[in-house]
Amino acid sequence: MENLSSVSATPGPFWNDWRWQMKNRITDAAGLATYISLTSQQAEEIDQCLRQFRMAVTPYYASLMDPVNQSCPIRRQAVPATAETHLAPYELRDPLAEENSSPVPNLVHRYPDRVLLLATHMCSMYCRHCTRRRLVGQEDRAITLAELERVVAYIEANSQIRDVLISGGDPLCMGDAIVERIVARIRRIAHVQVIRIGTRVPVVMPMRITSNLLSMLKKYQPIWINTHFNHPRELTDKARAACAAIVDAGIPLGNQSVLLKGINDDAETMKQLLLSLVQARVRPYYLYQCDLSQGLSHFRTPVSKGVEIIQALTGNISGYAIPKFVIDAPGGGGKIPIGPEYVVAVEPDRLVLKNYAGDLFYYPNI
Repeated sequence: MENLSSVSATPGPFWNDWRWQMKNRITDAAGLATYISLTSQQAEEIDQCLRQFRMAVTPYYASLMDPVNQSCPIRRQAVPATAETHLAPYELRDPLAEENSSPVPNLVHRYPDRVLLLATHMCSMYCRHCTRRRLVGQEDRAITLAELERVVAYIEANSQIRDVLISGGDPLCMGDAIVERIVARIRRIAHVQVIRIGTRVPVVMPMRITSNLLSMLKKYQPIWINTHFNHPRELTDKARAACAAIVDAGIPLGNQSVLLKGINDDAETMKQLLLSLVQARVRPYYLYQCDLSQGLSHFRTPVSKGVEIIQALTGNISGYAIPKFVIDAPGGGGKIPIGPEYVVAVEPDRLVLKNYAGDLFYYPNI
């Protein structure tokens, strides 16, 4: 079986320019062979998958891959696998029924007081476990001015909306001027109290977190950012520096991980990730059960695995370091917390409780 030559790419003079990273994203097997060892059969399998789902990987993130180990947690999140072409009968094109909760294009309104603004279909990297793969990566486009005004008109007409999450795709793949145009327009809505940005660039393209970007965002506080680290190896020095810059700018930074089979589905890996995040001043927020999007069966674990991990962490690391394990319910039911059961019994005069070590305690039910 022919082995395609693999030579580790050496960072060049433009490596730390995020626009260079975007322009030079890896989109095929030939590009991957610069960073990882591929057989001709593996390259063909990648090309086969790309007929259905697109690939893009920043050179920075590709440089973190183990060049030989196919089980590398970085590699598995970025490199297509033939398993993605196997669609389970329970998997759905739009598992969270976002399209049914979209009163106007580019907006999802599921919860009473907050909305999701899909500002772009583009990401710096198309994660293989993406829940929104029906849209993201299918076309590199951002919301137009006319589309933005339709979104704004809807929000302005619904005064109960106090929180707007700008996501996509990844909004920070767009230039500062476009990001500011969106953020500034949302900030002008009187009843919107908080603007949030969902982005994975601190993980896959940390050089995007520039002083100019942060200076611009600071003008529109309060702004919160949530990012998406899944494995401790992603917390490189560059990623930590990007996180530090965000926090130093006065922007709270949280993390949402996805539970992924063979990547982070054991308590020790998750413990290392969570403690590393806290050390980097990133608050663990959610641990998601992998959604029922098409082609993700090879990533999905039993729900009991997530409960087991949370139980193993509870009492053994600080409570603020433990994320909430949730299932985003199919059909648009929203996020449902799932966790270990610590109430053993509810009696007329007392509760029987079990602590993290398995010991029983009694509390008066007054």
